[in-house]
Amino acid sequence: MLHLLVLHLLQSVIPVIAGTLIAIPLARLALGRRRDGRSTEKSTRWGKVRRSSVVNFAALLYTIPSLALFVVMPLILGTSITSVLNVYVALTLYVIAMMVRSAVDAFESVSPITLEAATAVGYRPISRFWFVELPLAIPVMMAGLRVALVSNISMVSVGAIIGIQSLGTLFTDGLRRDLPAEIWTGIIGTLLLALVLDRLLASAGALLTRWRKL
Repeated sequence: MLHLLVLHLLQSVIPVIAGTLIAIPLARLALGRRRDGRSTEKSTRWGKVRRSSVVNFAALLYTIPSLALFVVMPLILGTSITSVLNVYVALTLYVIAMMVRSAVDAFESVSPITLEAATAVGYRPISRFWFVELPLAIPVMMAGLRVALVSNISMVSVGAIIGIQSLGTLFTDGLRRDLPAEIWTGIIGTLLLALVLDRLLASAGALLTRWRKL
């Protein structure tokens, strides 16, 4: 049980970390130069097209069934059907799909006036992103990240159907051997893992946004 729990944890958390690290710069690039009153009508129109294209592509990616993606991945990556790498890559893509939209909304929630003020006091674009824009986007982004994490925990179980071990193995083995106790153990274990990780992530978000209480 502990072995399956650790495998499930790794397959859930690693794609969330990787996917988020990829989604944040993609979302920021999709927005382009933030509104500052100096953008021309043409650049604003192009920015809207770029934003909608990135967001729509991410939404389209998320519509692919997880089991189908797990089966297709070996053909793309050249791995075996039971390789855990298939799960890592597939779930990373799902996290990117979920987090791109969330990150775009998060960055758009940051007031342009705040960004102008940061520029006025001497922040250059890179430092403004790291020290002003990203910290202020965390509250909205954290909500999407919690959804992505919980979704990943549930989708990891699907990999058990093609022989990748996780808590989902208890579902398939319990069904095969007609052992309801094993099935319930897998269900409860998955629920508890989701609850614990969600609480930890919520606590981390509160710690990173202590400035909201000032």
